[in-house]
Amino acid sequence: MRIPPHPFADLSHHRYRRSSSGTSNLAATVQSEEVDFGGGAAKAAAEDHIPVLLREVLHTLIQSDSGVYVDGTYGRGGHCRSMLARLASDAQMIGLDRDPEAVAAAQGLVQADSRFSIFHGRFSQLADVLSDAGVVGGAQGILLDIGVSSPQLDDASRGFSFNADGPLDMRMDPTEGISAAEWLNVAAEEDIAKVIFIHGEERNSRRIAKNIVAARPLTTTLELADIVEACVPRNRNNMGKHPATKTFQAIRIFINEEDRELREGLQHAFAALAVGGRLAVISFHSLEDRQVKHVFRGLSRPPSMPRRLPVRHTEQGITARLIGKSMKAQSDELATNPRARSATLRVIERIC
Repeated sequence: MRIPPHPFADLSHHRYRRSSSGTSNLAATVQSEEVDFGGGAAKAAAEDHIPVLLREVLHTLIQSDSGVYVDGTYGRGGHCRSMLARLASDAQMIGLDRDPEAVAAAQGLVQADSRFSIFHGRFSQLADVLSDAGVVGGAQGILLDIGVSSPQLDDASRGFSFNADGPLDMRMDPTEGISAAEWLNVAAEEDIAKVIFIHGEERNSRRIAKNIVAARPLTTTLELADIVEACVPRNRNNMGKHPATKTFQAIRIFINEEDRELREGLQHAFAALAVGGRLAVISFHSLEDRQVKHVFRGLSRPPSMPRRLPVRHTEQGITARLIGKSMKAQSDELATNPRARSATLRVIERIC
């Protein structure tokens, strides 16, 4: 089988305050707010999926109970259902996911709530989705929950987890692209090492890549996990972290082109906002968060100009403002959902 070349042009960009007034106590304000979990989180929890940073998302993203809102990474709908519970009867909620299983799971909500519609696609295709949905004038709020979802991790047949044996797939959309096994079994050792180092920041990437090539062909997740574990010593300061964590993350990001998807998705999502609309992004590791921070900072600062050039503040071309600082899960959430530990939320508002 001929494997199409995967673009490496995006692998080189991995090297990468201003708060809005009145948001210095944002964390305290969010914590004091009660969340109506009956709208979505309780149902999602019953389905073994708990939406992370839900309280923070609802507080910062929903500024009006009408208008158009978008969940660009629907998953199992925990955030989406809770947002719908706060929106008025004339609001419109659009869900989007590249995973066919997530789209299928959303059909029940489509039947139950006329305000909601679901689309199959990547969030970098958001402009086309909004056009197909008949949206004019932009969205009031857009949420992107980056990375792999809990249902994907917990289903061994999807190949994302090193905790259970399954086919080495890792595709968010199994109907497109090549699987992790297909790529690992033909890729050059140097390319494998590069992916693991850049997308996983794994110092043992060369050793891992050499052992992967020596053990080919690989077909299952535990085969890969065992190879990595033999190459990476346990972290004495974090014995609970599996040695294969970074390698699995890196290969998953590469197979799904998540770096390019995030970069393009952020630009498309911001462009799809109405003036006064907000974009909220949840990321789960430092590579993603740095990229979100870099894009948000660029949008909220004026372009670089020569010093002493007389330019009024209103003429500086600033298109957005940051809503507070980055937010992390608070202690009460961590007590019930340990997976929220690594989640970071950043929010930006379009001002012109």
